[in-house]
Amino acid sequence: MAIVFTYGSLMCDDIMAAVTGQALASESASLNDFARYAVRNEAYPAIVPEASAKVQGRIYYDVNDLGLARLDLFEGDWYSRVALKVEVHGAPVEAQTYVFRDECRQQLAAWLWDFEYFMEHGKQTFTAEYLGYQRLG
Repeated sequence: MAIVFTYGSLMCDDIMAAVTGQALASESASLNDFARYAVRNEAYPAIVPEASAKVQGRIYYDVNDLGLARLDLFEGDWYSRVALKVEVHGAPVEAQTYVFRDECRQQLAAWLWDFEYFMEHGKQTFTAEYLGYQRLG
């Protein structure tokens, strides 16, 4: 079982459950020294290392192997799953995290991604059209 840190569309419990096939316990968490940028022409974000930046997100507990495999498919080739230390209630927790690959950085927009904007303007289209769902079968 794994702990997974999410920072974009997967912060929505319904999207995470649809992707992993699990109803998971979650709570707020943060990741230091990374920044969350919009991906060009997409509703979802990416994180990249950036000194002194901080990303707010959620961690999900007890993601099983099938859930991780489904997350890998959903995230696609632009992301690598790596173990990073995140903070939960001020304490460090190691969590699997999807980080944007360096060779894909040209796909990043110049602006930071905003979760509230996604919820208001992008979630419905994302859940209807995102290619990652098609990869899950």
